Amino acid sequence: MDQTERAFQKQPTVFLNRKKALGRSKSGQRLVRNIGLGFKTPRSAKEGQYIDKKCPFTGNVHIRGRILTGTVVKMKMTRTIVIRRDYLHYVRKYNRYEKRHKNMSVHCSPCFQDMGIGDIVTVGECRPLSKTVRFNVIRVTKQAGAKKSFVKF
Repeated sequence: MDQTERAFQKQPTVFLNRKKALGRSKSGQRLVRNIGLGFKTPRSAKEGQYIDKKCPFTGNVHIRGRILTGTVVKMKMTRTIVIRRDYLHYVRKYNRYEKRHKNMSVHCSPCFQDMGIGDIVTVGECRPLSKTVRFNVIRVTKQAGAKKSFVKF
């Protein structure tokens, strides 16, 4: 486990010290939760070494309420991404629809490392994690090779 922060990083429910009464020691204890609703826990959450208290799989956050999908637009924040949700709005006067969109800030756990701009993500509602973040990434679907774009390295 990399200790890169000022505070010691650990999962609050896992006891890290060795107990004298037990003969064997379990190295690599890790709390991993099944969030339910038919979503599988990623392998990187089970085997990873990251500490994220806002992760729905290893942290203290529960998914409840709405399940939404969107496209990743920006990945410039630490453990937070911006997704775009497109929808149609009906204009009664012209009897037609117009395109609209909303951007949402979403917490992205370190277990989804191979995510890129343009991927489709499924997000679940949770308690407010910050001023603008109320959703958590629970599944990533790779983009379906729409346009070939230049990717560094």
